[in-house]
Amino acid sequence: MSKSERFKERYKTGNIPWDLERPDFNLINTVKSIPIKKCKALGIGCGTGDNSIWLAKNGFEVTGTDIAGLAIESARRKALQANVKCTFIAVDFLTNKIAEAPFGFAFDRGCFHSFDSDTERKKYAKNVAAYLEKGGLWLSLIGNADDNPREIGPPQRTAENIVRAVEQYFEILSLTSGYFDSNSTDPAKAWICLMRRRD
Repeated sequence: MSKSERFKERYKTGNIPWDLERPDFNLINTVKSIPIKKCKALGIGCGTGDNSIWLAKNGFEVTGTDIAGLAIESARRKALQANVKCTFIAVDFLTNKIAEAPFGFAFDRGCFHSFDSDTERKKYAKNVAAYLEKGGLWLSLIGNADDNPREIGPPQRTAENIVRAVEQYFEILSLTSGYFDSNSTDPAKAWICLMRRRD
């Protein structure tokens, strides 16, 4: 089963422990503390849309993307219920084009770490850079290999994995160790990585 089929199947069966039904506090803290200016924003692997909807409520013009059509359908319903304007599209980020580019800010919570090889992660970083405007920012929440090994939880990547993949395309502004927002009492460790596109 391919990665895209696995994610589609998990949304179909409801096996989506990463879906919090709220925006991740790491996104909120970063946007407010930097602060990140209101702009066109890209949500990569947006799932059921909570982070994208939060950005839209806070003045961003948001396009959310996900490989799972069921997730996108749910995101559209949530945006309608929240009375916010978001564009949600079902695409494979590595192969499909997103017409709304360029963006000033990109956010992903758990997409980078889903790629197993340096080559795939580098291709992913290159694609993010291609969709950002000059000086555009990318915030990525990534499973942290400093955590204890887990049977269930996000794939774990080292700081070296991150640097090796993004360095050609991005300047890392901050790479800090923290935790994913979680409904679990034992949240997984995360890298909170804020980057700026190289010109």
